[in-house]
Amino acid sequence: MKWIEEELSSLADLSLLRTLRESAPVPNRPGYTMRNGQMLLNLASNDYLGLAQHPVIIESMREKLLIDGAGSGASRLVTGNGEQYARLEEALAAWQNSEASLVFANGYMANSSVISALVGRGDVVFSDQLNHASIVDGVVLSRAEHARYRHNDTEHLKVLLRKHRNKRRKLIVTDAVFSMDGDHAHLRELVSLKNEFGAMLMVDEAHSGGMFGSCGEGLCHELGLQNEVDVHMGTFSKAFGVYGAYVCGSRNLIRWLINKARALIYSTALPPSLIAGISTALTFVQTEHWRRERLRSSSWLFRSSLSEAGFHIADGDTPIIPLIVGDNAAALRFSALLEQEGIAAVAIRPPSVPSGTARIRFSLSAAHTEQELVDATRCIRRIGYQLGVLRA
Repeated sequence: MKWIEEELSSLADLSLLRTLRESAPVPNRPGYTMRNGQMLLNLASNDYLGLAQHPVIIESMREKLLIDGAGSGASRLVTGNGEQYARLEEALAAWQNSEASLVFANGYMANSSVISALVGRGDVVFSDQLNHASIVDGVVLSRAEHARYRHNDTEHLKVLLRKHRNKRRKLIVTDAVFSMDGDHAHLRELVSLKNEFGAMLMVDEAHSGGMFGSCGEGLCHELGLQNEVDVHMGTFSKAFGVYGAYVCGSRNLIRWLINKARALIYSTALPPSLIAGISTALTFVQTEHWRRERLRSSSWLFRSSLSEAGFHIADGDTPIIPLIVGDNAAALRFSALLEQEGIAAVAIRPPSVPSGTARIRFSLSAAHTEQELVDATRCIRRIGYQLGVLRA
């Protein structure tokens, strides 16, 4: 196994080595994290609506834990499908205005197993080049042909659709909001191409669910396209502040996934306490509109402040705000200096992003105050000058 040591050394030389670091929530201080005894403003979490430490969600989980125990004990197709699953899935389907829904253990398992349930050898998947790794791995597992189109380049996608128009099944799949860039997929154009070429369309709302739509349904609803999407996937681990994932669609789609989605069939069901927490979080996502409003306002403030400071920040309306540094080592140094100043913001490097685009990925929460974000941007600006990312 000597080769492992050599490969790890090579990764370290390229500033690409990853390590695990301990973090912990700060009681009664949402929007912060504790690391090495230091309380840090958490600008790295996906807890977009600030629900991860909500006392009502925690209490609902505690109550269910005491009643039904720690685990579900089996897969959903054996004995793990408690009655709380049916109530949650009915609520999710009503929220998404779909016929049915299905809960999965997490987003990675949902994407990887849904894609491989829908397509196989002789089929083709059209996937944006910046789609999440779970989508890429789902295509690989499916054994379908993988036709990757340039990021948000619908003309390139059209060329590929023409090339493969005679394939048995065609699936277009995209993130709604891209996790490392914070920009939107061109969903209207994708719907048009889906209809023109007789393809299926799957949209991953992991980073847009909870934040878009009148009740947090996601970007598809915000654009009025929900009835044009064949497979609507989202997660509970981000805006919901809990854990898990869901797929919404037709009754026949859900029946098919129950029979063919391997991650559902061969995985132990989520514990009852977690289903209770998700159900409670769904209520807050639907009703506490002020969280979306604050997040949108905070995102605009943070973006504009960094742009005015001289950083190249792309326009957008999401809480994912990448600051492109370029060099891997420089991105790591930027992150380390931010931590010294009391800010948690992670350096994102290849293969999570394309080579030469290492960045600090800032991710905001409704739990952050305006003053906290103003102070943070001042600190980021100082470090930008210190590292030469900004020029005087």
